[in-house]
Amino acid sequence: MKIEGSGIIVAGGGSGLGHAAACALRDAGAKVGVIDMRQGNWDGAFAAADVSDADAVENAFDALAPAIGTLRAMLNTTGRQPAMGGGDSHVGISAGPGRSVTAAAFRRALDVNTLGSFILSQAAAERMIAADADDQGERGIIINTSSIVAMEGQVGTAAYAASKGGINAMTLPLAREFAPFGVRVMAIAPGIFETPMFSNARGPMVDWLNRQVQFPARAGTPGEFAQAVESIIGNPMFNGTILRVDGAMRVPPGRRDWWAG
Repeated sequence: MKIEGSGIIVAGGGSGLGHAAACALRDAGAKVGVIDMRQGNWDGAFAAADVSDADAVENAFDALAPAIGTLRAMLNTTGRQPAMGGGDSHVGISAGPGRSVTAAAFRRALDVNTLGSFILSQAAAERMIAADADDQGERGIIINTSSIVAMEGQVGTAAYAASKGGINAMTLPLAREFAPFGVRVMAIAPGIFETPMFSNARGPMVDWLNRQVQFPARAGTPGEFAQAVESIIGNPMFNGTILRVDGAMRVPPGRRDWWAG
């Protein structure tokens, strides 16, 4: 799929990795629209929506259509990380010895991360399937954002791991379902990246996570995430799988004493 001239929606493009990808795709010549709860730093076509609300997502896609034209790619970088006691954590902690995430917070993580990814994928696929194919028979590409925590969840991340694991599990079935129509489905599983959410976090768990990256021995940059997105869009053999972008990071179980006291 060619990026230049293509209509692309980035869900979660108001900040963080989504914003970096939206800017890179626009710089590469795409017609980009962003869906998010808040517009944030994005200065282009925008529609506000809670991705767990199917009607709101449909309305947002329709609102962006005049600005982007035919939808050819949809990148979803939205996500919620439930914390101890039901709040939102900067590092994905969801429980610990003697403490537990609330059922409501667990459900909300599933609603945003898993159900939201399905809703966005469904809305995107419907529009792509209705479009004409390019000269290679391709109509579009759907990319959801998972996490390496889905495969190697450390102590305290049961809710977040479960919600991101749902994205992994739906990737191949959706790719198979949409394949006859020339629509690809992929997931990216990032490791540690320098976004405001992670960079502003402090404490022993954050220091420990940074030390797990093998090479390059640092957190990834938003620009490197955007490069992965561009590669997936441009290469038709990326389909039906989860691409780890993590510097060979593998997450050990973690230390239970972080929650002591």
